[in-house]
Amino acid sequence: MSSTAAKTTILVVDDSPDTLEVIRRNLSPAGFRVLTAPGVAEAVKLLEGCRVDLVITDQKMPSSPGLDLVRHVRENFKTTEVMMITGYASIEGAVAAVKAGAEEYLAKPFSADELLAAVGRALDRLPALRAQQLAIAQSPASKHGFIAASEAMQNVFAAVTKAAGTAATVLITGESGTGKELLARAIHYGSPRGAAPFVAVNCGGIPETLLESELFGHLKGAFTGATETRAGFFQTADGGTIFLDEISETSLAMQVKLLRVLQDKHVCLVGDTKSRKVDVRILAATNKDLFGLVKKGTFREDLYFRLNVITISIPPLRDRGDDIILLIRYFAEKFAGEQGRPAPRFSEDALDVLRNYYWPGNVRELENVIQRLVVMSEGDLIEVPDLPSLMRFRALRESGVHRTLAEVEADHIRNVVASVDGNKTRAAEILGIDRKTLREKLKLSGAPDEP
Repeated sequence: MSSTAAKTTILVVDDSPDTLEVIRRNLSPAGFRVLTAPGVAEAVKLLEGCRVDLVITDQKMPSSPGLDLVRHVRENFKTTEVMMITGYASIEGAVAAVKAGAEEYLAKPFSADELLAAVGRALDRLPALRAQQLAIAQSPASKHGFIAASEAMQNVFAAVTKAAGTAATVLITGESGTGKELLARAIHYGSPRGAAPFVAVNCGGIPETLLESELFGHLKGAFTGATETRAGFFQTADGGTIFLDEISETSLAMQVKLLRVLQDKHVCLVGDTKSRKVDVRILAATNKDLFGLVKKGTFREDLYFRLNVITISIPPLRDRGDDIILLIRYFAEKFAGEQGRPAPRFSEDALDVLRNYYWPGNVRELENVIQRLVVMSEGDLIEVPDLPSLMRFRALRESGVHRTLAEVEADHIRNVVASVDGNKTRAAEILGIDRKTLREKLKLSGAPDEP
């Protein structure tokens, strides 16, 4: 008897005492706890009185059909799997059972091996099913705004708690779309500075010629167009936290100025000769290897060590296990709610495809995909054919090791571009290269390069 089976309760519903006894005799020796009921009404009472992991129901019964029980379970016991058996097997019956929510459909007569195999498949889906419902239960009080239960993310949360209790500078690393700004906000609002301003600055989104003025402010007349004295982001964040996202995109000249702020907590407005003291905690983030940039001479070593007092690395979505399932359900509920409709279910095959996809755009990409699926879906079940073609046909591509590095790189670039609907600027950001380099690589790979 396996430990899993010993903890598993199966409810078998059939109007035939002989069928109930046959199924009980097959399942009990395997270690399952087996309950039986002669009809839907009796099954409903049993479900209300104890936790059931799997319901096996006959399709045709005198009082109420098995489909009614399937619907009842799906509507009221969302962490219970359902399997249907029938002596009147038909394509129409199988389709109706699946639409109602039964993931397994077994025709009579069946052998003991066929029964056990079907039960095994149904129970194998339970962790994913319960992970989906866990997202609904936990999302309003999700940790630091993240939907996560994986060990990797729990380690991140522990680091956030420690970082929030200090005044040290924090460097947050991770791929684009993993939630670096969300994590920075968690550190700020969990710190003694939580009631003070949190100012987020995208260093890569501000032209180099304007970045100094935006960060430190300027005096009236300091340059053409400076019609008034204006405070910068550092002054705005005084007493609180400033988050410097994409810190790797700053020039060496700007890095010198940032280093001075980190060292003496003083900023100098553009056009001014006197510095002003600011009380600001600095958090920084990057999707690039800063130490690698230091070696190349494009990032100052002294600034790197000033920023790298505490480092928190957010794992990519593909390394977060069943967090993907939690997020799928969370986003499905969110976007379905916005449309005033129930969230669609995902077939197990569709979940497998989504779980095994590489997700180059991470959580941001997943959110976009689920929104598209919810908006475009016409039924209440999303299956593999409903998924983006990039995901559906990925498994058919050659994925072995007998490919050149250039082939692997070209394939990855095409996947990233496709994942962001052809947005070259966004794809270049995810890949960590500039747009010109991306265009050259696309040309070499033979992929079309529309503007």
